[in-house]
Amino acid sequence: MGGRLALLGLLYLVQGLPHGLQAGLLPLLLLRSHGLSLTRVGLTRALHAPWLLKVAWAPLVDRRGSPQAWLALSTAALGLLCSLLAALPPGSGPGSSGLPAGAAALLLLLNAGAAAQDVALDGLAVRLLAPAELGPGNTVQVVAYKLGAALAGGGLLAVSPDLTWGSLFLGLATVYGLAAALAWGAPALQLPPLRAQESQGHPPRGWRALLAVPGTPWTAGFVLLYKLGEQGAISLFPLFLLDQGVSAAEVGLWNGMVAMGFSIAGSSLGGVLLAKHRQPLPLLKPLLQLRIGALAFQMALLSCLPSSSLGGLLKGAALVSLVPQHFLSGTVTTLTFALMIHCSQRAHGSIQSTHYSFLATLELLGKLLLTTGAGALADGLGLGLCFTLFLALSLVALLYLDLAPSSLG
Repeated sequence: MGGRLALLGLLYLVQGLPHGLQAGLLPLLLLRSHGLSLTRVGLTRALHAPWLLKVAWAPLVDRRGSPQAWLALSTAALGLLCSLLAALPPGSGPGSSGLPAGAAALLLLLNAGAAAQDVALDGLAVRLLAPAELGPGNTVQVVAYKLGAALAGGGLLAVSPDLTWGSLFLGLATVYGLAAALAWGAPALQLPPLRAQESQGHPPRGWRALLAVPGTPWTAGFVLLYKLGEQGAISLFPLFLLDQGVSAAEVGLWNGMVAMGFSIAGSSLGGVLLAKHRQPLPLLKPLLQLRIGALAFQMALLSCLPSSSLGGLLKGAALVSLVPQHFLSGTVTTLTFALMIHCSQRAHGSIQSTHYSFLATLELLGKLLLTTGAGALADGLGLGLCFTLFLALSLVALLYLDLAPSSLG
């Protein structure tokens, strides 16, 4: 089991690179540093749109070829796209309006390739992980993904403030090439064709088949709701610190390395809790309550921040506010992903990848709804009203938890 989990961990680490790149590095180093508004920075998250469509091609992964082949080919395509992106740096003059059209198009394709990679890798995880392995398996899944996101985001910015666009993408192209070779040749990922594992009869297809899986309607609603308030706060707070005069390198360290370290610690705790209790639902309620408290603390902190610059004491307070926020986010995410896999494993084998992709797409949509629009909300309403909204949305997710069907308990 250890070798298989290590392999999955390496591949999930690589899968996290595009998210960290666009959620961390581009807004902080390449976009916000050139004076773009919060609205324009937030709208760069729209480049994640292909992730919302992955459920459309997930049935193709289920029915055509092997998940291992899809994984290797999509990873190789990501390496090629990064090589092309290295030659298209954004404008750096004071009149720059952001990414050039060619680079934006390639980043859109990069997300499409990463989404195809995600479908194949998640499908393998659903089929490989036994019920007793959900705890360590989901910990590896979430922690490795976050490590990849931290490496391509705030981590690189903190370690190398002078990192250039070209060297960044050439390095990523090399990593993707090595990962594609690993995915292609790894015996642990070789599975027989899915249809050969199924009993005789017609496999279910279509949206009705997905929604007919026990617990799916409630799980779909929960994964759409549970990150709304949290992601809005996580998206706005680092950009607000930049506006207060904190350097991009410092924000990258706080939001990329320090906060990510606590997020990973929280995800690891989630795996430990799952290994002991097996059922994620009873564990989620007290964690969501604590998350509301952490958000209220950050909201109170924002009301005390000066309009000019941050002093040493307030810098410390800002750091403290990130710690519980990201720690609890990591724990809740691991438990929620275990809930998703548990639900998808109840589906017919011929639609398991599609079913999990359906849930994962809704989970991502819940994140993007607030991260994409948070900048516009802040520009139009102000931070105070925005964080009040985020707090209310977090309370809705907590109340929704009480409606969970007994079949998922």
